[in-house]
Amino acid sequence: MFNRRSLLGSGIAATAALATAPVFNRPAWAAPRRGDGDRVLVVVELSGGNDGLNTVVPYGDDAYYRQRPTIGINADELLKLDGEFGLNPGMLGFERLWHSGDLAIVHGCGYEQPSYSHFTSMAYWHTGAPGGGDEFGWLGRLADAMGEADAAGGDSGAGAELLINIASAQSLAVKSRRHTPVVFDDPERFQRRAFHSQQALMARIDQDDGNAARAYLNDVAKSALGASARIRRAWSDYRSPVDYGIAPMDLPKVAACIGAGLPARIYHVAFRNNAFDTHVQQSALHRRLLSYACDGIHGFIRDLERMGQADRVVVLVHSEFGRRVPENANLGTDHGTANLMFLAGRPIKGGHYGKPPSLTELTDGENLIHAVDFRRVYATAIDGWMQPGAASTVLKGRFETLPAFV
Repeated sequence: MFNRRSLLGSGIAATAALATAPVFNRPAWAAPRRGDGDRVLVVVELSGGNDGLNTVVPYGDDAYYRQRPTIGINADELLKLDGEFGLNPGMLGFERLWHSGDLAIVHGCGYEQPSYSHFTSMAYWHTGAPGGGDEFGWLGRLADAMGEADAAGGDSGAGAELLINIASAQSLAVKSRRHTPVVFDDPERFQRRAFHSQQALMARIDQDDGNAARAYLNDVAKSALGASARIRRAWSDYRSPVDYGIAPMDLPKVAACIGAGLPARIYHVAFRNNAFDTHVQQSALHRRLLSYACDGIHGFIRDLERMGQADRVVVLVHSEFGRRVPENANLGTDHGTANLMFLAGRPIKGGHYGKPPSLTELTDGENLIHAVDFRRVYATAIDGWMQPGAASTVLKGRFETLPAFV
């Protein structure tokens, strides 16, 4: 039996972020909506720059072993997918998803003029606008597009409850012009933050006296109180026999929200603290990190199956950049360029997508040349799953989608 208290005791920060009401929409957490369009996207971020070459290993290419004579993973250790590629031996969860047809691997993802800065590159991935300095995140813009589409269809209040970000602080990815995401960390302590002496004041809802500013602040308070109460209740009611592994990246909390019928349709979680920044003695650490991430995602998808929700949820996995092709003197890898992305879940048509980059034709910095703009994967998730026809608006350009859905 999954023990929710053991998860909360695993070092996850305990302070919840303030939940506020959308300015232009009804307060969050209205009654759940159900229908054919009630699909969910869960974005998982592997922060730090995951080493794609030691994640899905091109063991059929001798250049891989020439570039990585020490940290290259021997072919007989890999979880082989075919005659060219094998998974890192820590990725048992993804191996199971691959064999069940629920995992798509997209090779060679990146963008032009890549940044090697964690902060800058992650901002590009969060906004879906490399070099653009966009104020809003791609998931926030997706929420706006979905809300506008619902409103055009006659649901004037639709779209107000779309975004949940489970973290100690809000991600740029979910920043929206019209929708305020619900952001929390520890669901048992999710409430508006205040000193103890101020708690009664924070919980008070003033009488409506016709003052527009007071009415707005009342809506903020009602939304925050309602959202926190529903999430605490969802987590309190959640029980699962599914094993998520040691560090499930907040995915049981997402499962609790989905299982409780909360109307959110976009979730963002992350493997925190730049964990995948493996400059030194990479091999054992990287294998362990991948085992945590893959076990957590596999457990999440199996938990959705248990709850009868698997047909409506897709998981997108990314990192801010890959690593350089050659190993460094510290038996690790340094910041690089092109990388893998993953799509997982029952609606996914499993297999290889994109074009694996060459290990011999490299940039001057001994980096991979990307073959797939990462926004093609975003566009695939948007047009192929969440809101057909919205990708060009959300991503501010046209990007060819991948045939990754069944």
